[in-house]
Amino acid sequence: MQQVRAVVARAKGAPVSVETINVPDPGPFEAVVKVQACGVCHTDVHYREGGINDDFPFLLGHEAAGVVESVGEGVDSVAPGDFVVLNWRAVCGTCRACTRGRPWYCFATHNADQPMTLADGDAAGTPLSPALGIGAFAEKTLVHAGQCTKVDPSASPAAVGLLGCGVMAGLGAALNTGNVGRGDSVAVIGCGGVGSAAVAGARLAGAAKIIAVDVDDKKLAWATGMGATDTVNSLQTDAVAAIQELTGGFGADVVIDAVGLPETWKQAFYARDLAGTLVLVGVPTPEMKVPELPLIDVFGRGGSLKSSWYGDCLPSRDFPMLVDLYQQGRLDLDAFVSEQIGLGDVEAAFDRMHHGDVLRSVVVL
Repeated sequence: MQQVRAVVARAKGAPVSVETINVPDPGPFEAVVKVQACGVCHTDVHYREGGINDDFPFLLGHEAAGVVESVGEGVDSVAPGDFVVLNWRAVCGTCRACTRGRPWYCFATHNADQPMTLADGDAAGTPLSPALGIGAFAEKTLVHAGQCTKVDPSASPAAVGLLGCGVMAGLGAALNTGNVGRGDSVAVIGCGGVGSAAVAGARLAGAAKIIAVDVDDKKLAWATGMGATDTVNSLQTDAVAAIQELTGGFGADVVIDAVGLPETWKQAFYARDLAGTLVLVGVPTPEMKVPELPLIDVFGRGGSLKSSWYGDCLPSRDFPMLVDLYQQGRLDLDAFVSEQIGLGDVEAAFDRMHHGDVLRSVVVL
């Protein structure tokens, strides 16, 4: 066991703090990873606010890259010294999704068995709940070996670590869930980190027209930098009408809702072309309801209404490929890194995120 510094949320709504935690030596199928960089994600705020569950204290952070320090018995997928991106979809290989050849839907993903604990005077230490089974706002973290995906070690940790959550969610919403193809028209509603990544994914897929929709001109500028061909400020004009006008009166082939509000989902529904695809990747809160729609519109417009979990990614397939595209200069992951900060700056980074000042703050260790 070793002791390291880490960012902990002790109580609902309370500011996070930097604490000393205990990281056990890896047991069977576990790995200790020396974290090099970890992005600040909205999900970490949801944990701090009790929006995920009440299993405080939480060890926050999950969009991370680092170097494997040690591994436990039975680990043959990674070795000490490997540069890895951490993921929260360590597929089991045996659940009904995996055995049907759909591991990106794995229903029994792996986490480390041993808890990390607070070094708080208790003999065993108070057990911590790691965010998404990772807990990477820490100098070192304990994970299941399946949560480690080897990638090109020459890549920037601050950039490629973002594939661990938000950027992968957006890229995958376009590439995997939306199946955007060459020449398609795509609209993305909400152009923060996830939405801008969806724009970048649509560009990678060869979309002919990519329409970015937001209420903030700053975010629309970010989306333009990622490859949007057109922008719509929905405070100034009706988003559905604007998308239809930009697509010859038809609507977009794929519309991605990266906000996750009933209002934006309804906009996405009607902004599709006939037989078009709606992808919900923005995460709604439990009390939100699907807005009332005439059932004849659901039937008559056809197409697909999909949700996108983690961009329907398979880390072992997608991470190395996307890192290669980044290294080739075809996917600008550096553009998502708005600032590099320290462990003690996470609470301030949450405030900047709330105000829409950053695509991603990244803790660098």
